[in-house]
Amino acid sequence: MPNIKSAKKRVKVIQTKTLRNKMISSNLKTVLKKANLAISDNTAEKAETVTLAMKKIDQACAKGLFHKNAAARKKSQLAKKFQNA
Repeated sequence: MPNIKSAKKRVKVIQTKTLRNKMISSNLKTVLKKANLAISDNTAEKAETVTLAMKKIDQACAKGLFHKNAAARKKSQLAKKFQNA
């Protein structure tokens, strides 16, 4: 446990950021699974789920969870699946 006041504050800030990142990451994984399932099952709302997944990928990239090229790669792979389905 840190003794210095600024170090104690950093621990609190890191915990808050970790929770936020975990929440965003978990939500993104859920949306991606739903999009992949909609594509594979060829459901009627697959376009909406893919659009939502791409939006969530962009939001995760903006929050710093992904590098911009990793986000672009994920979006490209999802679009490719959508087009080939």
